[in-house]
Amino acid sequence: MAKYLTVPLNKKHKKSEFTCGNERLDNYIRTQARQDIKKKLSACFVVANEEDKIKGFYTLSNAGISRDLIPEEIKKKMPKAYDSLPVTLLGRLAVDKQYRGQGLGQSLLVDALKKSLEASNNIMGSIAVIVDPIDEDAAKFYRKYGFILLPDSGKMFLSMKTVEQLFNK
Repeated sequence: MAKYLTVPLNKKHKKSEFTCGNERLDNYIRTQARQDIKKKLSACFVVANEEDKIKGFYTLSNAGISRDLIPEEIKKKMPKAYDSLPVTLLGRLAVDKQYRGQGLGQSLLVDALKKSLEASNNIMGSIAVIVDPIDEDAAKFYRKYGFILLPDSGKMFLSMKTVEQLFNK
């Protein structure tokens, strides 16, 4: 797996040149990401080339998930007083078409999981990372890394315990 340095999205990054092939993701990075950052709705991390063209990006934010949606083996270990449990939402992850096939998607996911684990251990509670795959290709990508589909929601789930095990090998 190639190593890439992610940095927070900033004004120098050339958002308008990003093209992953999914109009919703392209439009998000071009027009919405900076607004979401300003409004504290999400954090956006990018990998860019020497000319500040964005190769790929992902977003993270806090979220809650109904205890009814989480896997039984995790639910039974959680206090019954919590109707909603804290999770980290990996909201968007995309790679520019020009940089596909270089392991960047995997590197972005690993970086997002590392940041999520670090925050869970040191900053705020989070029992899992969840994603809401944009299409079946995205779902297939996340399944490859151990995410499981949550019933009746379309979301996918990777427990923070599993994330921790990934990095403690």
